[in-house]
Amino acid sequence: MTMQAKRATIYMDPELHKALRLKAVETSCSVSELVNNAVREAIAEEAEDLAAFEERAGEPLISYDEMIKRLRKDGRI
Repeated sequence: MTMQAKRATIYMDPELHKALRLKAVETSCSVSELVNNAVREAIAEEAEDLAAFEERAGEPLISYDEMIKRLRKDGRI
């Protein structure tokens, strides 16, 4: 089954819109396709972030100072 696309009006910075139009020409994609792909990727990335937060929910909390001490001890800073 094919879903029918929904129309939306968005307001973009003129320079961003120009860059998007140029990218559409260079990639032989429509502006709508580029925007849909970008939104899809952003939502997927956010879902991954939320899953990582849920996965780590049970970990003990440490203070900022303690984290800095650990990083120094491990030679990371």
